[in-house]
Amino acid sequence: MEFTEGKQKFIQTWGTLGSSWGISRTMAQVHALLLISPDALTTEEVMEDLKISRGNANMNLRDLMDWGLISKELVAGERKEYFVAEKDIWKVAKQIIKERRKREIEPVLSILEDLKQVKGNKTDKYHSEFIKTVANIEAVVEKTDFALDKAVKLDENAFVGMLFKLFK
Repeated sequence: MEFTEGKQKFIQTWGTLGSSWGISRTMAQVHALLLISPDALTTEEVMEDLKISRGNANMNLRDLMDWGLISKELVAGERKEYFVAEKDIWKVAKQIIKERRKREIEPVLSILEDLKQVKGNKTDKYHSEFIKTVANIEAVVEKTDFALDKAVKLDENAFVGMLFKLFK
């Protein structure tokens, strides 16, 4: 496989994986391009390489900055904005976990807390089952949140060691 083909395959695959983390395919492709670029890229370079519009490029670059996966880099004497991705994949994984917790788990926990307060007849079997189910879901989500919080705080070696213990 030639470099150009490998690059395209990586960008396409990373784009497909992105939807698993809760981001758009194009956003993940922009991230992939910046990950493998040895230099910071301009919006125009991203547009040209991925064949996307300026609006699409700008929106996805802004979203990637919001996720903490890329940053702007100043280039002396240049007025254009340059973007660079975090290259440490362990940091990238931890940042994705943090963002997913903030965007998915924290809102669910808030809703479940509200749902536990639903008023009704305590002797009504439907109400009782509802409250029990919500509490069970909340327990699982809280344990997941706790585990993700611990994973983010671990260094790479401790995390890998923990995974090996789980799969023994």
